[in-house]
Amino acid sequence: MKGLLRSQLKWGKRPMPELPDVLAYIHALAQRIEGYRLEKARIVSPFLLRTFDPPLEDVETHCAREVNHIGKRIVICFDNEMFLVFHLMIAGRFRWAQAGAKVPGKIGLASFEFESGTLLMTEASQKKRASLHVVHGDNALKEFERDGLDMLGANVDTFGKVLQSENHTLKRALTDPQLFSGIGNAYSDEILHRARLSPVKLTSRLKYEEVNRLYDATVETLEYWIGVLRERFDTKFPGPGDITAFRPEFAVHGKFGEACPVCKTVVQRIQYADRETNYCPHCQTGGKLLADRSLSRLLKKDWPKTIDDL
Repeated sequence: MKGLLRSQLKWGKRPMPELPDVLAYIHALAQRIEGYRLEKARIVSPFLLRTFDPPLEDVETHCAREVNHIGKRIVICFDNEMFLVFHLMIAGRFRWAQAGAKVPGKIGLASFEFESGTLLMTEASQKKRASLHVVHGDNALKEFERDGLDMLGANVDTFGKVLQSENHTLKRALTDPQLFSGIGNAYSDEILHRARLSPVKLTSRLKYEEVNRLYDATVETLEYWIGVLRERFDTKFPGPGDITAFRPEFAVHGKFGEACPVCKTVVQRIQYADRETNYCPHCQTGGKLLADRSLSRLLKKDWPKTIDDL
């Protein structure tokens, strides 16, 4: 747990929710609001609402027909062809409370009072990045379909074409929202570990077998965690701390300094900006240590090249 805790403290406990987290919210919300009337919508933070026409009041007194998603956006569909489109960004979170619950003080963004209870939206950050768009009709909703390939409905041929449409490192390609929908820093680490591929390998250098292996690992990782989180929050609404990129069951993400669960080699990392990539040298890079921008520049010739040197 030491590596996990170090990563949480350094990089924060509120990374952007990825596809399994988004679907956990959708499953929990669907059980609580589908078929129920929205009685009152209240915006507390002026930064949240990014549209003015149609007005938010147009969804009041109407029933939530379905909860769905477009990429990482969560969409509540109403029976009058109105849609609430939420993007939680990094620190946005939902809470479920009893009817008439008040919006939390400093972090509260909005409240949506349904017949069945109150949906609260919060953002534990001074940078107000979470957003809500109110739109009418399917054509307006299509404007948000800008994300990349949805892996839950993709075959290996389509995956390979998208993956190799640009020459990037595997880490960058998987986390590029224009290429793949809903995969971020955490699950890309888990996918690459399962596929036994280096995060810095270029997409143009992948062999056919490696593309197939990466496809299988992507689908299996996402489907596994979607199932785990759905079961975990089947009767409990996810709390703010439940939507996280640091899970004890992860193989490598957030586990710097801990043993790889497959081969027991110490998990390593690459740090850049406000992110870090975690990987197993034995399983993924043939024993090579990947250059860390800060430490390798500092140590220069003393930087260890392999796990044995380390």
